[in-house]
Amino acid sequence: MSSPIDWQAARRRAAALPPPGPRAGRAEARGLVTVLHTAAKEAPEHVAGITGLEDAAARAAERPVYVVDRARWAEANIGMFRHLVGDLLPATTLPGAARLGGEELGVMLSYLSTKVLGQYDPFTGAGGHTTPGYLLLVAPNILHVERQLDLDALDFRRWVCLHEQTHAVQFAAAPWLADHLITRMRATTSSIASPEGGGQRLARTLRALVEALTAPRGSTTTAQALAGPLVDGLLTEAERAQLAEVVAVMSLLEGHADVVMDAVGPRVLPSVARIRSQFERRREGTGTLDVLVRRLMGMDAKIAQYRNGADFVRGVVHRVGHHGLNAVWASAEHLPTAAEIADPDAWVRRVHG
Repeated sequence: MSSPIDWQAARRRAAALPPPGPRAGRAEARGLVTVLHTAAKEAPEHVAGITGLEDAAARAAERPVYVVDRARWAEANIGMFRHLVGDLLPATTLPGAARLGGEELGVMLSYLSTKVLGQYDPFTGAGGHTTPGYLLLVAPNILHVERQLDLDALDFRRWVCLHEQTHAVQFAAAPWLADHLITRMRATTSSIASPEGGGQRLARTLRALVEALTAPRGSTTTAQALAGPLVDGLLTEAERAQLAEVVAVMSLLEGHADVVMDAVGPRVLPSVARIRSQFERRREGTGTLDVLVRRLMGMDAKIAQYRNGADFVRGVVHRVGHHGLNAVWASAEHLPTAAEIADPDAWVRRVHG
């Protein structure tokens, strides 16, 4: 019996498939790396100015920052996935199954590696650091987007770093949050990995795929509501409820980061309004094939997390300010439920009375 995923095969495939990204001269590449490191170092202070989370921002500023290419981003995510749930995946005796699983994971990550601008990993350490938490900034993707959308390069790089370092501040403000998410993700993974009900899971997945592929562009299907049809179709009702609570937390985290990165304003980022406008158009996808792939892989669901979470954060801040919102970092009991993400008033009533 062996793991259903050949991790080395996944790394090789994820490194081999994606294009290297836009061309840049040596001086331009060095400048990009320097600006990203500087912007990442400065970002926590700006986050503290908006949120009031000064102690957390000081701790977040100490976490390591790595400017990477697409292959290194994929490799880091393979390591994180293996660390989080690798031991829960069902063993296999089928010849070639592990290799196929590794190839599939590598193909998925190779696609995503061309889309992601940055990522804060609160679950694993890196570079010899034993304390979990580090930031990845994907240089070729940042350079591609700022050229594609004709954005002010310095502003855009700072804007990206503000979003990702807001995540670092969140986890520094709530040191219990990473373990909370790990526990819930592992519980859902254990349930999904159970061999029981395989036929029903396959049928649900096929129905979800058909629904996603035939839905009009811009619509929201049931299968897109959580993680996309390739995951959602596997889930029982109980598992959907479990995952919905994880998605509620992720919506909070992503929405909070989106609100903060825009709230810094033109004093720090003169072109912030144009960046947001252009970036929202990009999130919609660039063509029919791109839109279909995004649906299947759950990227539409991820975009919904940003928007739903941002609406929740704005609603709470409007009522009780950032200080009142900061109650979410106090304990797991203060996290918004799936229902409360759509109803900020309900969260305010429950937490603040």
